[in-house]
Amino acid sequence: MVRLTKAAVIASISAIALNAAFFTTTTYAKPGSVELAIGGAVDGDSDENTEVYLSTGVFGGSAVSTGNDDDESSEGEAVEGVVTIEEGINYVMANVSDCVNVREEPDEEASVAGKLYKNCTGKILEKGDGWTKIESGKLIGWVMNDYLLFDEEAEALMEEVGTLNAVSITDALRVRKEASEDSGVYKLLELNEKIEAVEELGDWVSVKVDDETVGYVAAEFVEVSFDADHGKTIAQLEAEEKEKQQAKLKKNRGAVATSGNDVTLLAALIQAEAGSQPYEGKVAVGAVVMNRVRSGGYPNSIQAVITQPGQFPPATNGTVSAILARGPSASCVQAAQAAVNGATTVGGALHFGSAASHSGIVIGGHAFY
Repeated sequence: MVRLTKAAVIASISAIALNAAFFTTTTYAKPGSVELAIGGAVDGDSDENTEVYLSTGVFGGSAVSTGNDDDESSEGEAVEGVVTIEEGINYVMANVSDCVNVREEPDEEASVAGKLYKNCTGKILEKGDGWTKIESGKLIGWVMNDYLLFDEEAEALMEEVGTLNAVSITDALRVRKEASEDSGVYKLLELNEKIEAVEELGDWVSVKVDDETVGYVAAEFVEVSFDADHGKTIAQLEAEEKEKQQAKLKKNRGAVATSGNDVTLLAALIQAEAGSQPYEGKVAVGAVVMNRVRSGGYPNSIQAVITQPGQFPPATNGTVSAILARGPSASCVQAAQAAVNGATTVGGALHFGSAASHSGIVIGGHAFY
């Protein structure tokens, strides 16, 4: 198996016949392919519509209007991916500062399939009159041809943004201090762990241990690829946004000092209100109490919040007292302690009620708001 360095990949591309509608290269990691990364992005900062470029390894296309045209550009982040350059296939890469919309049809009014970000790459599937269909990771769609860079510009960007990486194909792979089996070891790589490569040196691959240290791994135990970023589909973006919102809801809000049997009392309330709910729901009830303690709009102690008139019926109708008498369940005690320590699954929610009659963050049978 022949492996190429980043420079060798760029050199191979430079040898392409640039006036051809497709290209071939003479050196590949395996028949018909070389792993390579290409990248891109879109400028959404200007007050005027600005040219936004995609560049190709040979021929390809895409473009969008930016600036105040919110329909065509928006902020975002790239996601890492691997591109494999194959014979007869053209590639594009965005050369912009933010991101560009990729549409389901070659029409500015068509639905947005996803976004191509700065330093992202795409494979040309079909080139039409004014539009080009690309594939970038899981994203497939159309971008306009008016804003393309070709050939030398693409090669320069490839060299600038591409990253040579090595992925361990074995467990406990030694990263050695020298290219020798007798050399000392910097660290061990787990199976499928990725590390940035510097150069392929026959039986060895030099890799970055950190910003200042270079180590060596045996070439037979890694797969080397030239990586770049790819775009994201609308579904991926929505999933990421949901994850971000969940992360915000679960961000620790800081521990609160307790006294006496505060944790046990909170656990008893949790059991009374959410004993049959999932653990997340138990923590959520505890978090509501703790959020009130922190808020300044309610009493500033756990006991005072729980026993405040008209707030938690189980605390005043004898249910909590009965649970305290026999001891709350282990899961409710765990949830209470977590809430006291700052854990939450509902952010700063101060209330909850039946999910059937309230709107908010639904966990089990409760809606938190």
